[in-house]
Amino acid sequence: MSGAAQRNILLTGVNGQVGFELARTLQGLGNVVVVDSSRLDLSDLDQVRRVVRDVKPALIVNPAAYTAVDKAESEVDAAMRANGEAPGVLAEEAKRLGAALVHYSTDYVFDGTKDGAYVEDDAVNPQNVYGKSKLAGEQAIAASGCDHLIFRTSWVYGTRGKNFLLTMLRLGAEREELSVVADQIGAPTWAVTIAALTANVLAQGAVADAGWWSEKSGVYHLTAGGATSWHGFAQAIFDLSDLAKKPIVKPIPASAYPTPAARPHNSRMSGVKFQAAFGAQALSWDDCLRLCMSGHSGLNVSHTS
Repeated sequence: MSGAAQRNILLTGVNGQVGFELARTLQGLGNVVVVDSSRLDLSDLDQVRRVVRDVKPALIVNPAAYTAVDKAESEVDAAMRANGEAPGVLAEEAKRLGAALVHYSTDYVFDGTKDGAYVEDDAVNPQNVYGKSKLAGEQAIAASGCDHLIFRTSWVYGTRGKNFLLTMLRLGAEREELSVVADQIGAPTWAVTIAALTANVLAQGAVADAGWWSEKSGVYHLTAGGATSWHGFAQAIFDLSDLAKKPIVKPIPASAYPTPAARPHNSRMSGVKFQAAFGAQALSWDDCLRLCMSGHSGLNVSHTS
C-alpha cells in the first residue's frame, strides 16, 4: 500500500451523501477513480467485478448501498444483492488484487434492546431486511479474507440527497406542527464527519508499515458523539434554522408512526474502539449539526488523542 500518490482508489456511490464528501476528502491519498450507479451498479455483480478489474485499485472505498429501508421489506432480493452480495464481490476482488476495502454498515444490525451503547462485539440481531442485508455484507467481507475496515454508522444526514435534516426543513416550512418519534435513540451523524474521519484513518494507513492493514482490519463504530431521539434531533434542527415561523414539534412513540421496517429503539454505538485504534473521535452530534447548518466545510470534525 505504499506509493500513495500513484495508487488507484476506487470510490463507489459518488452521488450519495457520504460518497460525495469522500470524493473531496480522499484527494491527495491517491488517484481517486469515482464511479456512480451508472458505471458501477451494485445489482449487476458481473459489472462490479469488471470495474474493479479495469481500475485495478490498491484501495476500494464503498459507501454505495441500497438504502430504501422500508422498500427493502418488499424488495428483499434487490437489497440482499446490493448490500450483501456486492460487497462480497468487492472483497473477493480486493483479495485477488492484494487491495484493501473500506465499507460502511449500520446500527440496524442490532435489535435495539440493549440498555447502553453497543460495542462491536455485541450480538447482532437485525430486525428488518435492510439490517439483514447489511449484516450479510459485513459477513461476506470478513469471509473473503481481504484487508478491510467496516465502519458502522447511524442516522446519516447532510445538505444533499434524502435525509431527516432536509425532510424536517421542508416539512417545517409547510406545517405549523410536526409529530416526531421520541422513543428511538441514536447519534445523528453528518456525512462530512464520516468522510473526514475515513480520510484521517486512510492517511494513517498510507504511511504505516506493511502490517497496518492486517492489524487494523475489522469492524468499527463511527458515529457522532452523544445521542438524542428523532424528536430531539428535529427540535435541534428547528432551533438552528432560519425559518421565519418554526413549527411545534410534538413527541410521539414509534408505535404511533408504524413503518414497514422495524427500527431499533436504541441505536447508540460506542466509539471507544475506533478512538483507541486511530486516535480520533467525532465531535458531538449537536456540534456537528451546528457546523452543517452554518455552512461550515466540516473538514475539522474530530478530536485527536
